[in-house]
Amino acid sequence: MANPVAPQIAILGAGIFVKTQYIPRLSEISNLVSLKAIWSRTEESARGAVEIAQKFFPGVVCKWGDKGLDEISQDSSILGVAVVLAGQAQVDFSLRMLKAGKHVLQATSQLEAAIAGYNSVCANISSKPIWAVAENYRFEPAFVECKKLVADIGDMMNVQVIIEGSMNSSNPYFSSSWRRDFTLVGSEVVSVSALTSYVDKTLPPPDNITSLFQLANGCSGVFVMIVSSSSPKIIWRVVGLKGTLQVERGKHDGQHGYLVTLYSTDGQSKSTFYKFSGVTDEFKSFIYDISQASIKGNDHKTEPRMSFEEGARDVAVLEAMLESGAKQGAPVQVKKF
Repeated sequence: MANPVAPQIAILGAGIFVKTQYIPRLSEISNLVSLKAIWSRTEESARGAVEIAQKFFPGVVCKWGDKGLDEISQDSSILGVAVVLAGQAQVDFSLRMLKAGKHVLQATSQLEAAIAGYNSVCANISSKPIWAVAENYRFEPAFVECKKLVADIGDMMNVQVIIEGSMNSSNPYFSSSWRRDFTLVGSEVVSVSALTSYVDKTLPPPDNITSLFQLANGCSGVFVMIVSSSSPKIIWRVVGLKGTLQVERGKHDGQHGYLVTLYSTDGQSKSTFYKFSGVTDEFKSFIYDISQASIKGNDHKTEPRMSFEEGARDVAVLEAMLESGAKQGAPVQVKKF
């Protein structure tokens, strides 16, 4: 049952990800947050999402169109807003909510313009609203644990990131704009050299990236991304002098998650499976932050893993790879944020 005194938030968007991920994940922490409204461009779409959410948040209402958006922005009881819209529209909607004094949780896109807009909006606001990055791997328990385990493999020699996606016509997100951040091993990527290709003509180009990258700590690595594969697989592998750490996304006992394996120099290995729960954990962090911000204002230090600048660094790496690919593999420096 929803907590009537919990911080109230709204969701902008009523698509697949809202219905299958956001609402179920919010329901798991209904004791911490109250979902007051779901907005969509159309009444039909908004009502469809609200119908699902009402099972967990009986008081949730649907909003649609310009009028509904104005009502959310002007509602002082709504502290935060999750913007779950197509990438091209996210920044404009987020800036509108930030200007209204709402804290915002969204995915990252249009980096430099977005950050410039955020700084401009916040220039005239006494208590700077939080702009947090959603749907990033930093909150997955598997990667939280890996951050600790990296020390056990000694000096880092090489990093490998292999992503074989399944973005084809049978994927429910095939017609939507959607991305996920990837994260590496605690050291920023400073330069890349990539080759791209275009094979699957049902997708926008390019659909394949193979890139070498250089980390700030001197370690090098390879990043391979195939957008549409008949055998999807995602692997992160860090090789050190004293061992190797590998993370593989998959299923275990019917649950989606990540298998973390630590290989030692004596040939032994230890594996642990962590279920997919990052969306829930980042929601908890966002709710905590907006609650504290309403009490402490700018004195509250928000969770750094959710900062917009941190997400911008991730996307900047991909942008550099695409730029390098367009230049037939010429080295490109990654923008700093």
